[in-house]
Amino acid sequence: MKLVLLIGPQAVGKMTVGQELAKITNLKLFHNHMTIDLVSNFFDYSTREGKRLVSVFRQEIFEEVSKSSMYGLIFTYVWAFDQQDDWDYINQVAQLFESRGGIVYIVELEADMVERLERNKSSNRLEHKPSKRNMEWSENDLKESMEKYRLNSLEGEINCLNYIKIDNTNLDAEEVANIIKGEFD
Repeated sequence: MKLVLLIGPQAVGKMTVGQELAKITNLKLFHNHMTIDLVSNFFDYSTREGKRLVSVFRQEIFEEVSKSSMYGLIFTYVWAFDQQDDWDYINQVAQLFESRGGIVYIVELEADMVERLERNKSSNRLEHKPSKRNMEWSENDLKESMEKYRLNSLEGEINCLNYIKIDNTNLDAEEVANIIKGEFD
């Protein structure tokens, strides 16, 4: 079992890279908005109820996948490196898969703000993430989160054998997926 944690700030291209990586591997894509947008039909993600339901759905999916015969999973996540809760969450997910013999890979994407603002409007993003269709809110959320949190790691901060950081500002998703596959096979 392989778990690829595809991390980075909003609109950096995690889902799109994940889609391309899924095409060239036997990995299944579980992008973070699959649960956020499901729950948002009932509770706003910012509410206690919304966060709890997203957490429960994700945990149940991780539990079942980690003990299945699936080849592996790609999970996308916005990791706030200055928040201990996010460190704890990533460690918990990684430990679940590792405790069942899985191998965890961390792929961090980074891109400049101008490119991310463009990607925030892409048709693929808007098709797969209904909550991002309110462009004014989505753009403000992207900018505010950059001011409030540190969404890319510092040099040497992630201490993981299977880790790669890719600046994909000027790379398309297919190129990035091929880099990941080449790095980790």
